Amino acid sequence: MTAALLHGPLLEQTGSFRGNALLLTGPAQVGKRDVALAVAAQHNCSGTRGVYGEACGTCPSCRALAMGAHPDLLTVEPRATTTTGKAARRKIIPIGVILAGRDKNREYETHVFEFLEVRPTFRRRVVVVAGAEYLGPEAANALLKLVEEPPHGALFVFLAEDLRAVLPTIVSRSARLGVMPAPDRALERALTLAGEAADPELIAFAAGRAGVMAEREAVRGALTDAREFTDTLESGLLPALDAAGALEKNWDATWHPEALRFIWRARPPHERARADAALEALRAALEAYANPSLSFQVFALRVREAFGLG
Repeated sequence: MTAALLHGPLLEQTGSFRGNALLLTGPAQVGKRDVALAVAAQHNCSGTRGVYGEACGTCPSCRALAMGAHPDLLTVEPRATTTTGKAARRKIIPIGVILAGRDKNREYETHVFEFLEVRPTFRRRVVVVAGAEYLGPEAANALLKLVEEPPHGALFVFLAEDLRAVLPTIVSRSARLGVMPAPDRALERALTLAGEAADPELIAFAAGRAGVMAEREAVRGALTDAREFTDTLESGLLPALDAAGALEKNWDATWHPEALRFIWRARPPHERARADAALEALRAALEAYANPSLSFQVFALRVREAFGLG
């Protein structure tokens, strides 16, 4: 799944960018991270560029990026877990990831400031901030100094779903580009190039979001789980509770909620509204560290009621 195939015109602009910071905005899973990696590849490639100015894919820098071990690339994103290992209730990128001196618990192996103090191995050090809207004020202020005068000409690539949630000081110092959903035909072609047959359900679910296609096996699994869970609800109370346990076992907070809504899309609006309320209650319970088994059982009962089965 190449970023050039799905976002070629955008890469024409990023390849010639010589500023300090880019801000890529667009819906979740639309492919912002893939574009950011393609930008990092462009700015470090030593080979012959493609039609859209994309990196060659074969030079030493491109090979390092493909292996996931590029020395000039650092990705910063919100904490997914707390220090105790539980899912974080509130997403935030703290100042500790920027400055080692503020990382009291040594949660981060690499800090942005120290990363940029080192000269690039190839051409340009790149810091990808995935989730710029979650930058805490202290972290953002610390970053601003680096963005304005980046050591060794480094490049910042900020990613955000909601431009309004990004601090104005970051927005004003960045060149903004929108990452748009790709046409269905482009997604189908990408599947073909990956050696897979066109999958109408997957294409419909993706709705142009390249990030969905990059996680297609996880998405297919979530769609299967959502379909089996929904179908089993009609078999009676005990099967519904068993289905709740199976759903809990496979639950992926990224894909299962959306997969359930996708499977429910043909149901009457009033049923969908009540089922969606049950789904939101489940997500809130899990975020509050409620008993997972009980939460999924309650969810199954509420969805049965929403569909007139209770």
